[in-house]
Amino acid sequence: MRGELSDVTAATDGTEAEGRPKRSVVARLVTLLAVLLVVLVLTLPYDFGRLSPGAFVRIPLEALLAVALLLALPPRWSRLVATLAGVALGLLGLLKLFDLGFTAALSRAFDPVLDWGLLDEGFAFVSESYGRPVASGVAITLAVVAVGLPILVTVSMRRLRRLVIRHRAGTTRVVAALVVVWVVCAAFNVRVVEGVTVADTSATTLTNGHGFQVRLRLDDRERFAALLEDDRFAETPGDQLLTALRGKNVVVSFVESYGRDAVEDPEFAPQVGAVLDGGASRLTAAGFASQSGFLTSPTFGGGSWLAHDTLLSGLWVDNDQRHRTLLASDRLTLNKAFQRASWQTVGVMPAVSKPWPEGSFFGYDRFYDARKLAYRGPKFSFGTMPDQYTLASWRRLEQSNGDGDPTMTELALVSSHAPWTPVPELVDWAALGNGAIFKGTAKESDDKRRNTEQIRADYRHSIEYTLSALISYVQTYGDDDLVFIFLGDHQPAAVVTGDNASRDVPISIITRDRAVLDRISGWGWQDGLKPGPQAPVWRMDTFRDRFLTAFGP
Repeated sequence: MRGELSDVTAATDGTEAEGRPKRSVVARLVTLLAVLLVVLVLTLPYDFGRLSPGAFVRIPLEALLAVALLLALPPRWSRLVATLAGVALGLLGLLKLFDLGFTAALSRAFDPVLDWGLLDEGFAFVSESYGRPVASGVAITLAVVAVGLPILVTVSMRRLRRLVIRHRAGTTRVVAALVVVWVVCAAFNVRVVEGVTVADTSATTLTNGHGFQVRLRLDDRERFAALLEDDRFAETPGDQLLTALRGKNVVVSFVESYGRDAVEDPEFAPQVGAVLDGGASRLTAAGFASQSGFLTSPTFGGGSWLAHDTLLSGLWVDNDQRHRTLLASDRLTLNKAFQRASWQTVGVMPAVSKPWPEGSFFGYDRFYDARKLAYRGPKFSFGTMPDQYTLASWRRLEQSNGDGDPTMTELALVSSHAPWTPVPELVDWAALGNGAIFKGTAKESDDKRRNTEQIRADYRHSIEYTLSALISYVQTYGDDDLVFIFLGDHQPAAVVTGDNASRDVPISIITRDRAVLDRISGWGWQDGLKPGPQAPVWRMDTFRDRFLTAFGP
């Protein structure tokens, strides 16, 4: 019996001896992962343009202060501090991820007050471009990250607290040494990559920046409300508005993502310029004249509705808070000015496929959304229909009204919308029908994981397509009473333009009536459809007042 007991004891001791090292390795691995997660959250850049391996070579001052505080506090208080710090760091990590996404797509930081509504817009964009299953998968992933990251970081901080307390003496020496290194790096502005210092306080900077942003947004409500009331055309009678355009059919067309880079970037300018120059020549032969300049958009990479608001209202609308405030006002938009002056106003929005409250604000007499345009052809990525079909369908529907009254049309062309997948070829206008002619022409990208070069090429092709369709429409159907204005809503995303691109967009006017161009001779716009580097640049919110002044009495 004694021998058997000894054997059992020996076996048990052996099993525990084997188990302990395994558990120890797992515990050390978990601790290492906890350390890496906390360091990653603290050092992760919040600007997509600075995201590189070298950007993680930093010593966060906030981490040194947190460890010092854990060493100084009694156990009960240090546990509470570790928990609170974990939650705060988890939320900081989410804020950085939002900032990374927004700087990549819109070249600006996430706005914690106003940008939550864009999540719904983002879901709609992914759903339209890649299908609802993909959009649902992305939404679920984001929800898991939003809930899981703060929990994981909090658990990691509590584990690190135990590690710090267990190795108090060693931790104290390490922290002291890192403080010295931090001070030296700060004194000499040491950096591994441009714009990222090794002595890091970015977590504090980011938190303070977004806090200041929140205060600005709250104050901006009152400032914008005051701007809404300041309108020198608000009480102008209809018979004194737009008198120099009487009898003209006026079109204001926004071309999605048509930015200054399209006509100036060496990768795009030769081909896009050839479309514009060739189109201007053909239009001149048909009796038309054209002039062009630049406007500075309030948005970049997306948020087209902000550009529409800004151009038509004469107010700088650069966020959704201003957008919602504008919609709740009675501001005289360019559409309403034409309506007051006895034009019929028309809205053509092929991307609108659900109720659109903006329509009632702009005051269209007739409004054509995706349903009314009745496209029956294949889908081309985000766009509900090709731009050539939109133009033809709008003309057909307006002709059916047959009242002959002059119209002012706001028209959105969306074939050049991100994510810039292949577009169809132009077809004969008479053959368009209900769009079924495009069946079999919709192409999928050969590589689902397109690189930057492919995206930029597809962007250029989409701009060429839309401009070609627009020019062909004017050449085919334009008459002596047409005044056609087209402009970009914003520059494309940074994946196309690169970092630090301007917010300028081209704007052009086409007409056969030289008297119309004489009215804007003081604007300094250049002849043709392609504005050159020296063309004048205005803020987009100045256009409404300049236009109403130029074509007034």
